[in-house]
Amino acid sequence: MDAPSLPRARRLIPVAASVSVIALLAACAGGSSTGGDNTFGLLVNDDNQIVQDALTSLSAGACTEANEALPLEIETVPQSGLDQQLQLLGGQDALPAQFAASGSPAVTKDLDEAGHTLDLEATLTELGVIDDIEPAALSTIENLYGGFIVLPYQFNIEGVWYNKQLFADNGIEVPQTWDELTEAAALLQEAGVTPLSASGEQGWPITRLISGYVYRSLGPDALEKVADGGAKLTDPEYVEAAQAVADLGASGYFGQGVGSIDYDTAVSQFLTGSAGMFYMGSWALGAFNDPAQNQIGAENIGFFPLPEVAGGAGSADQVPANVGLPIAVSAEAYTDETGAWLSCIAENYGATSLGDQGTISGFTVGDEAVEVPALTQSVQDTIAATTETTLWFEALFGAKATTTSQQNAAPLVSGSISAEDFMAMVQADLDADK
Repeated sequence: MDAPSLPRARRLIPVAASVSVIALLAACAGGSSTGGDNTFGLLVNDDNQIVQDALTSLSAGACTEANEALPLEIETVPQSGLDQQLQLLGGQDALPAQFAASGSPAVTKDLDEAGHTLDLEATLTELGVIDDIEPAALSTIENLYGGFIVLPYQFNIEGVWYNKQLFADNGIEVPQTWDELTEAAALLQEAGVTPLSASGEQGWPITRLISGYVYRSLGPDALEKVADGGAKLTDPEYVEAAQAVADLGASGYFGQGVGSIDYDTAVSQFLTGSAGMFYMGSWALGAFNDPAQNQIGAENIGFFPLPEVAGGAGSADQVPANVGLPIAVSAEAYTDETGAWLSCIAENYGATSLGDQGTISGFTVGDEAVEVPALTQSVQDTIAATTETTLWFEALFGAKATTTSQQNAAPLVSGSISAEDFMAMVQADLDADK
């Protein structure tokens, strides 16, 4: 097999210093223009502007002093080429100061095992800023990577968003158990609305419900046991979770044609009042806070964690979460100047991200007063009160098992395949990866 090469097309965004043509040509030839020790480099996928904007804002504001000592320089690459470039630069000991973690946790874990990623818990503790990381974000990162090796520039919690007016009109209380969730769905169906809006085309909004049931029933380490080989998805207690979600589909609670519903349509169903509940992450706040999309009004949207399963080992206090765009820090590129940047980021990124971009990160906001929509503030409050999180269904799966899971989610809830067959297909892929 030919050696991997760097993606040829890239966009450089110098913040405090320009990049010479010679440096750019050298980067395209196999080096990294952000790998030098004279810049605070960031290698990031080109479809994420929020982190770039927040760091650029800090470089000209709260982190001006750190930026003068070590200028921020941002390099973007297509998401499709990120893993290849990370592996190449890691092999050359040429990773920049910061780099977007792979979409596959296994790639980032490999870089960590090779000594390329900085131990952020030890470093931020030494810098005296470890308390600026939300405990919920730290829990999520440790669940995903086995240690604190990425920064939570974005942080999302997941749960059920609901239409307060529809709940009130139909005498529905916020469900505390899975049985109460199904009872609420039945009442919404009787009222002529779709109980649960979901994108079967994407699949993952449905498999999130499976993992939610697994965690509530078996505890927060249930899927880690599957990844480690201590349990199988085909075990009866895991099949029960897939069956519970299949039962929602069999009752018609996802409405008609769920397999052809894409993400935007699922959002629209909820925001136009034609669906009463919507399981989704807090990244949907942008749509919820947009009057052009939200026809039911932000004041009519509530949130509750996926309810508990009667007699289960899990708790509704264990909130599903993900870190959005995790960013690792290079161990080789770390210097005192890098440390100054990390200290400033830890102390200021949370407020900057929330105030300027309206997005939630895994950094605390501190005492700074930040004006945000009430719905966004309620999510921020939930995050601040959360100490233990869980992952999504495919978080610890390989690429093949992930694809199998998501492609068969709609057939599961439409009755085309059984819960046993669904779990067996995904488990077969997991076994093949071992």
